[in-house]
Amino acid sequence: MRAVVQTVAEAEVTVDGASVGAIEDGLLVLLGVTHTDGDDEARWTAEKIWSLRIFKGHGREGERSASDDGAPILLVSQFTLYADTRKGRRPSWNAAAPGPVAEPLVEAVAAHLRALGAHVETGKFGAMMRVSSVNVGPNTILLER
Repeated sequence: MRAVVQTVAEAEVTVDGASVGAIEDGLLVLLGVTHTDGDDEARWTAEKIWSLRIFKGHGREGERSASDDGAPILLVSQFTLYADTRKGRRPSWNAAAPGPVAEPLVEAVAAHLRALGAHVETGKFGAMMRVSSVNVGPNTILLER
């Protein structure tokens, strides 16, 4: 599993012009799933996202986590995180898990986050989404398990 985690002032996902998920002052998480991922990776990723100390506290970065502040999370599936661009000009998507494998694992990450106490908004799996955000910092972290 790969996740790009950004601290944001605001983030929103729209599908066909309608908002399907939006947050303020929280984390935007773009999540990619590969063939070998399972519930262990989903649980680890959720726990890491929730406890990652990347928010400012007492004037310093890295003092607070989403769990410390109850920061909301916007979780968006993103198979393109597994693009292989080493050869040619066209990315290969072979490392990305197919929808029937990936969708339940994206939902599992959301469920694990909610079980930890997070307020989670999501995109719409498989849809053409427009994701907008205002990154704070900028602060962008890559998680991989």
